[in-house]
Amino acid sequence: MSLLHPTAPPPLISVQNLSLTGRRGRGPETPIVTNVSFNVAEGEMLALIGESGSGKTSIALALTGYARQGCRISGGTLRVAGHDVLHMNARELHAFRGMTIAYIAQNAGAAFNPALPLMEQVIEPALVHHIMPRKEAVEQAIALFELMALPSPHTIGARYPHECSGGQLQRIMAAMALITEPEVVIFDEPTTALDVTTQIEVLEAFRLAMRQCGFTGVYVTHDLAIVAQMADRAVVLKNGTVQEEGSTGQILTAPTQAYTQALVAASEPHTRNHDPVPASAPLLDVRDILVGYGGITPEGRPVHTILNQVSLPVLAGETMGIIGESGCGKSTLIRAIAGIQPWSAGSMMFEGQPLAADINLRSPQQRQHLQLVAQNADLVLNPAMTVQATLRRVLTFYGEDASDNAIRHILDMVRLPAALASRLPTQLSGGQKQRVNLARALAARPRLVLCDEITAALDTVVAAAILDLMMELKRELSLSWLFVTHNLHALRSVCDHVAVLYAGHCVEFSTITALQTAPHHPYARKLEASVPEMRPDWLDGVIRQHGSKQDKAGPPPANGCCYMPRCPMAIAACTHTPPPVWQAPSNAFIACHRTAQELS
Repeated sequence: MSLLHPTAPPPLISVQNLSLTGRRGRGPETPIVTNVSFNVAEGEMLALIGESGSGKTSIALALTGYARQGCRISGGTLRVAGHDVLHMNARELHAFRGMTIAYIAQNAGAAFNPALPLMEQVIEPALVHHIMPRKEAVEQAIALFELMALPSPHTIGARYPHECSGGQLQRIMAAMALITEPEVVIFDEPTTALDVTTQIEVLEAFRLAMRQCGFTGVYVTHDLAIVAQMADRAVVLKNGTVQEEGSTGQILTAPTQAYTQALVAASEPHTRNHDPVPASAPLLDVRDILVGYGGITPEGRPVHTILNQVSLPVLAGETMGIIGESGCGKSTLIRAIAGIQPWSAGSMMFEGQPLAADINLRSPQQRQHLQLVAQNADLVLNPAMTVQATLRRVLTFYGEDASDNAIRHILDMVRLPAALASRLPTQLSGGQKQRVNLARALAARPRLVLCDEITAALDTVVAAAILDLMMELKRELSLSWLFVTHNLHALRSVCDHVAVLYAGHCVEFSTITALQTAPHHPYARKLEASVPEMRPDWLDGVIRQHGSKQDKAGPPPANGCCYMPRCPMAIAACTHTPPPVWQAPSNAFIACHRTAQELS
């Protein structure tokens, strides 16, 4: 008599010895992914973790039978929901993509057609694959909008992409992926560019959709805190090879491989800024800056306000942090200081001299000493110019030494090898491009560098290296930094002072030390609670405490507090009276009708 043992069902996704290669021009093929193997059970979420260039996205795209231009799947087997992906013809792949497997890209704004209403784009997969008639597809889309906790689910489909926020677009893209009821959904860094409060609503919407729709998922990310909330298991990748595989809990709390341990260590918050800044006159003094658009009212104010009388000083040798969610005015403030965004009222002083609103009216010395480092290096670096040519152009423009030795010295400052000088931007990794972006600003020998979300799109290890570099340059060159971010851990790591912006208002201004001590403005407290942690139960705790829906409850009152519609501590005065600014015992300046005792 034989004993029958129950066997586990076959995995829904099986990847065995997958290899991908790439070729640049007529050069030799180089390996991108080498002998990668893993399985994903039905209903499971697997995370692919690793730094830029580790092969995460290449593997995820290979699951759909796709390899990017210049690349090819050179070996291995891929089975997804019973399909042998590598032996499917073009017609079979067309049916497979969208019906069996769906893909949610990192940048929803770039994925949507700006000329079409969103509803037309969401229902298109269902119509193309003849899954349901148009009327039923529209009803299904509205149901998915409700599942994704989108505002006005019955009418949001009539909007165009530019009429929605980044978080809303990301959830609408998820609805488009789910409308065909696929068995497998790939999430490719879908929350990387989102602020922390928006990230919560998107992650919770994804989890709710997975529970209700029952699909199997592959989540590509470099953020280990996201892995803790979303994944059952994780595969750690480096240079196209698997370093470690295990349950999420084991990977995050007891990694066995040195590289995984380095990833976890880089994700842990720690202080890099250890040098106190001596008191001095501000290097930059921003006073009551007012920025808007849409014409000027009879009172002399813009019809639509972006920044409302924002003031902040930046001392010589310090790092000033600006934090807030998307749309709060962070980048507008940076652009106004850089002279590429005019302001309607207020003033700025730089190095003791007035700073004109128009960069063309500033002195050559002011333009040289105030440099901007943009978030996206790809949009700044000329793809047709080598690193050497880019730096030489800046040095020549400002009359500095433009010799090869000078260029090598600048590359050394940003910890790049001299051999990269002859490369084009397309031949560099994301972290290398951001360092060249920084080198381009340093070539001008600035006194103040404006950094607009320069680590937002970088993986954990590379972002940590950029923050380390900022502090090294601060000590070596006596640089001042104005650091815009939505990452509170990064802010605490490098900053001396912090300004918290909400809806164009500075609601709190404090030292980084005071940021650790109550009281705080209710919005600053919300930001603090929204920073993801590497605990699997973190998101559940946040949802229980604050709820998942973060969308603004309505426009702020014309004369009251800008945060009133979302504030859990709002009182009657908030609706009609601007909040007073008072100094807390920690020396933080807070704009709120509540007292220090009430906010503590």
